[in-house]
Amino acid sequence: MRRPVALRLHAALATMAVAAATGVVLSMPEAAAAASGATGYATQNGGTTGGAGGQTVRATTGTQIHQALCGRASSSTPITIEVEGTINHGNTTKVSGDSCSTAADKIELKQISNVTIVGVGNGAVFDQLGIHIRESSNIIIQNVTVRNVKKSGSPTSNGGDAIGMESGVRNVWVDHATLEASGGESEGYDGLFDMKDDTKYVTLSYSTLRNSGRGGLIGSSESDRSNGYVTFHHNLYENIDSRAPLLRGGIAHMYNNHYKSLNESGINSRAGAKAKVDNNYFEDSKDVLGTFYTDQAGSWQVSGNIYDNVTWSEPGEDNNPAGPDPQSNTTVSIPYPYTLDDASCVPDVVSSTAGAGKGLRVSDGNCSPQTPTPGPSDPTPSPTDPTPDPTDPPDPTDPPGGTNLSIGAGSDGTSKADGTSYGNVRDGDMSTYWSPAGSTGSVSVKWGSATTVSKINIREAAGSEGTIGSYRVVDHGTGAVLASGSGAGVIAFPAVSLEKITFQITGASGTPKVAEFETYAG
Repeated sequence: MRRPVALRLHAALATMAVAAATGVVLSMPEAAAAASGATGYATQNGGTTGGAGGQTVRATTGTQIHQALCGRASSSTPITIEVEGTINHGNTTKVSGDSCSTAADKIELKQISNVTIVGVGNGAVFDQLGIHIRESSNIIIQNVTVRNVKKSGSPTSNGGDAIGMESGVRNVWVDHATLEASGGESEGYDGLFDMKDDTKYVTLSYSTLRNSGRGGLIGSSESDRSNGYVTFHHNLYENIDSRAPLLRGGIAHMYNNHYKSLNESGINSRAGAKAKVDNNYFEDSKDVLGTFYTDQAGSWQVSGNIYDNVTWSEPGEDNNPAGPDPQSNTTVSIPYPYTLDDASCVPDVVSSTAGAGKGLRVSDGNCSPQTPTPGPSDPTPSPTDPTPDPTDPPDPTDPPGGTNLSIGAGSDGTSKADGTSYGNVRDGDMSTYWSPAGSTGSVSVKWGSATTVSKINIREAAGSEGTIGSYRVVDHGTGAVLASGSGAGVIAFPAVSLEKITFQITGASGTPKVAEFETYAG
């Protein structure tokens, strides 16, 4: 017979109290935040870069987080907010401004974009205060703890969700987070990681979710099927009753997660959902995969998983467990690259990497946790490096050779100022230009068939030279980042065959003006 949630949590809460009292010192320098870059579905739809290229500010209260959001030039101005200390109801108030829409009872990321919130120093703990993402895009939350968020009792916050997303949310990467509760719905808690009402392109990586009745959901009801494209990898789910996650419609990819003590059910694919479940380790759990509590079935594709002391219930009208011998009943195509650790080493790898305060360590795909290396935005190579990396941009004064493939091609983008055209970047005329509506935006060149490209030349219009700050060059079809750095000019990368290439401006000192987006085969 299963013990009440409160009893099962007693020992875990004692451990939590000690950790909260002592704090955790990060082993990574603060500037290394997000060094390894987004993974999974968060790399799609143009990618997830958060506040890259923007101002970095420090916050020790919830009010200061809101002030940082409200102090931006616009709701899309990139910003990185480094958080240290305990954020709670006592130090969080509503702040007003043209670039924000905040609230007093939660950290509110509403109708904004291009934001990174990262824990630094001795750690960031959001105590009984949830993080709410609504009508927003390009958000990174990294190296934080969110605990004991309640929907009933006192105090309440964020509908009881540690992190909740809803209403047209796009491109969110939550990484190295610890999300935890102290019981289930009867104790006042809801989900740890919820997505609903048209939320897409989300990745949860290297995180710990524990001591909750509900791990999280994708879709708030059987009719809320507009969500999906979510990746869960290298996470620890521990002492969770159900919803690890609950998936209603859409596609989710779960790989290299460690599921331990799932007390009632685990991955619940229902209402037409598809789950790709690769090389996970399920331990001391019940009904870790299937369709549960509904007659509206979902499906799954399984490979390489280990089921260690897993029990399975009998099938019924509203109960369709995948076991005791889980087999695939669908196929799922994954558009991004990923490397699988063998399932046998997942418990050790996840134990060394998942959660806040782990130094942002990641797996190398060979069962060996690694400290992240500096990202491609670092200004100079190591002095001991005799030659530049092949992906390093060449001298901007070195002109490309061959034919400019952009002439006669198509173009589009995601942001455009009034009076400018995407076509201006491929007309060979330096007097015409495309400009985003603000300081950031994307412009693409596209062809009717696959075209080989290894070099681009971004040429700024007269009078705006030097405005472009940070950028990314992306293969639109796969979401792969071909190059990243800062400043306009010639950008080289290994030759790739594609139909559409996108130049994403993620930071600028003003409003950029791109006169020409030239593309070359060599």
